[in-house]
Amino acid sequence: MIDSLVKIVIEASCLMQTEDFSISQKGDVSNIVTSSDIAVQDFLCQHLSVLLPGCGFLCEEEDAHDLSHEYVWIIDPIDGTANYSRGIRECAICVGLKHGNLMEAAVVYLPRTDELFTAQRGKGAFLHHPQSGKPSKPIHVSNRPFADSIMCTALPVYHKEYANVCARIIRDVFLQCNDIRRFGAAAAELCYLAMGRCEMYFEYLLSPWDFAAASLILEEAGGVLCNREGQPLDKTKPSGCLAANSQENLNRLIKCVAGAALI
Repeated sequence: MIDSLVKIVIEASCLMQTEDFSISQKGDVSNIVTSSDIAVQDFLCQHLSVLLPGCGFLCEEEDAHDLSHEYVWIIDPIDGTANYSRGIRECAICVGLKHGNLMEAAVVYLPRTDELFTAQRGKGAFLHHPQSGKPSKPIHVSNRPFADSIMCTALPVYHKEYANVCARIIRDVFLQCNDIRRFGAAAAELCYLAMGRCEMYFEYLLSPWDFAAASLILEEAGGVLCNREGQPLDKTKPSGCLAANSQENLNRLIKCVAGAALI
């Protein structure tokens, strides 16, 4: 399954490798969709339906929401569409397979960096380089403590009414950790956490296709995730997302989020 899924995702990525794409707004200028998003999603849905007949889909574009099946593909055709449209390298195809309440397999591919992340439940997480042919390797979170951690985060571009509380949270964490990064693509940032490039992640509100696939990759790499209340993430619903390289760091991050939210 995972080998076939990787092949399909790599083939779909070819549809991103063009400068001839159109851009449309989904409500306002901060929320856009490109013709590449639609082409990648259509390709994935077509080929994944053949790979696993009778499956459901939860996708970002075109209201493809069908959760009434035992197996459901959760797809973000291009996570980081704004990055993609501007030539920024952090943009990823994200595909996760949910069985019941659990993610069972996942692929996150950043074509512009030649980094493809995979995971299967109980079998670890791996980094591949399909374009260069460099050997694949298992990945694991770092062991850095909170004070030496880098946190990836973002202000809520689609919900700017939460900007003040998010700014308080980011400031509070920044004063206690090493530094902050913002790459503009949730799945890429969670995978960076999984491979040890950073140690924590926070975003106030995400759609499920932003984090579903990457969540399994992070868990299989030894990381931990939860929602803003410290509860397990529901992979089918919008949610805040907190993640860390250790339970100790996650618990401290939860306290930072809860404390700043009360001010």
